[in-house]
Amino acid sequence: MEKSNEKLILLTGIFVSALTISNVIAGKLVNIGPFLVPVAVLCYPITFAVTDIVSEVYGKRTAQKMVWTGFFTSLILVIYSQIAVFYPPASIFANNEAFVKVFGSTPRIVLASILAYILSQTHDVWAFHFWKKITRGSHLWLRNNLSTMVSQFIDTLTFITVAFAGTIPGNVLVQMIFSQYVVKLIMALIDTPFVYLGVKLVSGQWTVKEGS
Repeated sequence: MEKSNEKLILLTGIFVSALTISNVIAGKLVNIGPFLVPVAVLCYPITFAVTDIVSEVYGKRTAQKMVWTGFFTSLILVIYSQIAVFYPPASIFANNEAFVKVFGSTPRIVLASILAYILSQTHDVWAFHFWKKITRGSHLWLRNNLSTMVSQFIDTLTFITVAFAGTIPGNVLVQMIFSQYVVKLIMALIDTPFVYLGVKLVSGQWTVKEGS
C-alpha cells in the first residue's frame, strides 16, 4: 500500500508539473512543421497520459481528484502571478516589463485556459471509464486514444474560441483550432506506448480490470 501511494504521489507530481509548466510557457508561439502553435502543446499532452494511467490503475474517483488538484493548482498560480505582477518592483530591478509580459496574462486568456482544462480533463476521465466498461477492461490503447482525442478537441475548441473569438478574423480562428488539434492528435497517438509502460510500471500489469 505504501509503495502504491508513493507511485500515485509521483504521478500527481508529474501531472501538476506538466500542467503548471504548460500554463507558464503557453504564451510562446512556435512552428511545428506547417503549424503555428503555442509551445505548450509539447508539454500539456503529458497530463492526459498521466490521467489515463491513474484512471486505469487507481480508478475513476482518484483520477477525478487529481484533475481537481490540478484545477486548484492553476488557480493558485494565477493568484500569485497577479500578486507578483502588480506588486511594485524594487528600484534596482530592471526587468519588470519582461516579467509582466510573461506572467501578466489577460483575464480572458486565464479564463479560457482554466475553462478548457476543467472541461477536457473531466471528459477524459469520464470517457476513459466509459470505453473501459464497453470493452470490459480490454484494449487499453482504444480507451486511451478515444478519450484523449476527443478531450484534446474539447480543450482546443474551448481555449481558442473563448480566448480569441471577436479579436481575430473567423478564418484565422478556424485555422488556429485546426493547427493545434492536428498537433495534439499526433501527440495523443504517440503517447499510447508510454501509457502502457506507465500502467505496467505502476501496477505490474499491462491492463487493470475495474475494481481489482
